[in-house]
Amino acid sequence: MPQRSDTDRTAVTALVHETVAAILPQVPAEQITGDKHLKELGADSVDRVEIIMALIDALGVREPMVRFSTVPDIDALIDFLVEVKHR
Repeated sequence: MPQRSDTDRTAVTALVHETVAAILPQVPAEQITGDKHLKELGADSVDRVEIIMALIDALGVREPMVRFSTVPDIDALIDFLVEVKHR
């Protein structure tokens, strides 16, 4: 398995923050923190699907949506995306 670098995590983190901010413009950027679940930021189920689909498309990864249902917070989402990006 290829090594995951800090640069990869930084890039995915930036992408997640940009995507969440674009889809949830009412949420101040400083509230988009790693310990929050998208639900805590006010994302309904449609918003969450839109965020995940945008991230999957942007990263060019293929993962079933169901794999994202157990991700507990934004940090875990970032870790998961970095992992699947390197498969």
